[in-house]
Amino acid sequence: MRLYLIRHGKPEVDMGTCYGSSDLAICERENRRVAEAILPSLPRGVPVLTSPLRRCRGLAEAIAETIHAPEIVQDSRLAEIHFGDWEMRTWDAIPRSEIDAWAADVVHYRPGKGESVLDVATRVRRFYDDMRSSGIADVIVVCHAGTIRLLQQCLSHSLPSDIAHHAGGVRHTIRYGELIILDCP
Repeated sequence: MRLYLIRHGKPEVDMGTCYGSSDLAICERENRRVAEAILPSLPRGVPVLTSPLRRCRGLAEAIAETIHAPEIVQDSRLAEIHFGDWEMRTWDAIPRSEIDAWAADVVHYRPGKGESVLDVATRVRRFYDDMRSSGIADVIVVCHAGTIRLLQQCLSHSLPSDIAHHAGGVRHTIRYGELIILDCP
């Protein structure tokens, strides 16, 4: 199975804002820019799966129409981490002690009383396992940097705790609109 993982375009939010699962919009021009850049690298006629958040759905719909996807499916397991009370606050406004507590236990700590990375890794691993058992050869997935990082770790780790630990230890470098292709055994 081959997963074509696409991070959504840049959302309409101020720089330095914590926005995990907040349902932010992306301007049409940004969705067109991302779609035009990645369409030549995508297969035609394959399913498109997307996070239910608007910043992914708009791009997924544009891609699905252009590649003549047989279906477009929203899957809540692809959503970004929910930062609870931290959502839509600037990183500078979040107490340093809370950020330090998260850094000390990236896997289990629930930032803003939201989801832990382990919670997200568990749902992402379920998605990955379902895709592998589906028999589908190629799938386009429009989602988030955090989700992509966890899916990458699914290639070499089966336990959600290991996936969370290894994804949490990797510096985030996934650009808005970036396409990453995973060949899954």
